[in-house]
Amino acid sequence: MSTSLTRKREQARREALEQQTKQFVRFGAFTAIVTVVIVAVVYFLAPVFAPKESGITQSGNVKVVNIQAAMDGFDIKEIRAKVGETIKVNLRSLDNQYHTDGEGKHQFAIDELGVDIITNPLSVNSGTFTPAKTGTYTFYCDICCGGKANSDMNGKLIVEG
Repeated sequence: MSTSLTRKREQARREALEQQTKQFVRFGAFTAIVTVVIVAVVYFLAPVFAPKESGITQSGNVKVVNIQAAMDGFDIKEIRAKVGETIKVNLRSLDNQYHTDGEGKHQFAIDELGVDIITNPLSVNSGTFTPAKTGTYTFYCDICCGGKANSDMNGKLIVEG
């Protein structure tokens, strides 16, 4: 009888160990899935909550325009400058490469002035230009977002004498 009892106890211990192992594996799988979901959410939402680094400043004879572009438009709609003033545009894309329209790239273009700055997803690209005459010029992004027709993806450069 003691052999039979020992076998039963051994069987019960094995079953308990198997149950603990299954629970451990389930917990590990659950933890891995939750971790992947959290990392994905942070990766895709980080640009939305990133601190804004936009604005227009003056650095000597250069007007520095830090402008951000996302699918909802440019964060600056109007830029004022003087004839002969150098304008440096730092264009930041807040969209990632998985964006379905334009793959996260954005553009700052002004046809009349030959300006065409394109930035890759989640990055910054810069360009400079110097307007030679007064006028109101439209800047726009024509890579995505409905292009020139989208009122959120364009703005005005006003050049005064």
